[in-house]
Amino acid sequence: MASQYPQEAFQTATTDRGKEFACYTALEAVHEVQVYFADPYSSWQRGSNENANGLLREFFPKGHDFASVTDEQLAEAIRLMNNRPRKCLGWKSAHEAFMEELSHLA
Repeated sequence: MASQYPQEAFQTATTDRGKEFACYTALEAVHEVQVYFADPYSSWQRGSNENANGLLREFFPKGHDFASVTDEQLAEAIRLMNNRPRKCLGWKSAHEAFMEELSHLA
């Protein structure tokens, strides 16, 4: 995903310690993104991620089997989440705020 945007768009990433991030060195090397790891049981260190998880639960309640979710269903949920106005962004959507920031990099 990072290769679709200007290199300056992503400078850091903060992840949990899941095995899906084992290749973090490639992300750092290829995209020049500094990767940080949150401490165990410290969800506040990844606040926007936890907020997004809460929004995702509006579409797929806790305990929902994600194996039954199609790519199209997930893409639609993400589209709706990214286009939802947010108070913390001055009532812009996450998509609008991101695109506005990208426009400053061009």
